[in-house]
Amino acid sequence: MVSFTRKIKTISLMKSPIIIALDMEIKSALELAKKIDPKVCKVKVGSELFTKGGPKVIEKLKDLGFDVFLDLKFHDIPNTVSRSVEAAIKLGVWMLNVHSLGGKEMLKAAYKTVENSSTKPLLIGVTVLTSLEDKDIKQIGLQKSTREQVLLLAQLCQDERLDGVVCSPKELSFLRESLDKDFVLVTPGIRSIKSKKDDQLRTSTALEAFNNGADYIVIGREITNHKNPNEKIHQILKEFQ
Repeated sequence: MVSFTRKIKTISLMKSPIIIALDMEIKSALELAKKIDPKVCKVKVGSELFTKGGPKVIEKLKDLGFDVFLDLKFHDIPNTVSRSVEAAIKLGVWMLNVHSLGGKEMLKAAYKTVENSSTKPLLIGVTVLTSLEDKDIKQIGLQKSTREQVLLLAQLCQDERLDGVVCSPKELSFLRESLDKDFVLVTPGIRSIKSKKDDQLRTSTALEAFNNGADYIVIGREITNHKNPNEKIHQILKEFQ
């Protein structure tokens, strides 16, 4: 109930928790962005769109008034990640992420790069992909349960002073209870009740994620495939009131 009250206050200050995933062709992404009010959402540019459109896509979305979450999940040696983070900062993104499995020194390098910059985007860590379950993480040599692994990595990110993490809706409640109250939780894997299953396994509805403590909710097809995406965004926001 505490986190729900905090979220209602956030929305009243016109800071929408919705991030739209622009996982599509360049032309389609820009056409969709022109139909949407940047005051009611932010947008996510992932590896697919960035590989196709590069920095120019970021620039065009910013010109349309959007805050951009650059979702490239940097995961490399500390020096390489530091330089990648620096390049992302120069693009003027609002938020970017690194993969927390890169370890303590990599996270530390990413944080220092942001901290030493004159502009400071939110820096968050990816925990366990929403396409993975217990059996999957054991196949890659991780012996903890998905829940335990997510908490371990989230605590590591918090210890290294990142702003937050990406986690599935299934981990929201216990992360909100276990971590600092201002630690940002970004949640993909959002589906409507009627949605067909796809490659994301640990999912929930937007309202469930919101009520369980998500600060930001990444939504893709439910909005991008809607005949009136702006109307759909307002419909979802109304559910949160």
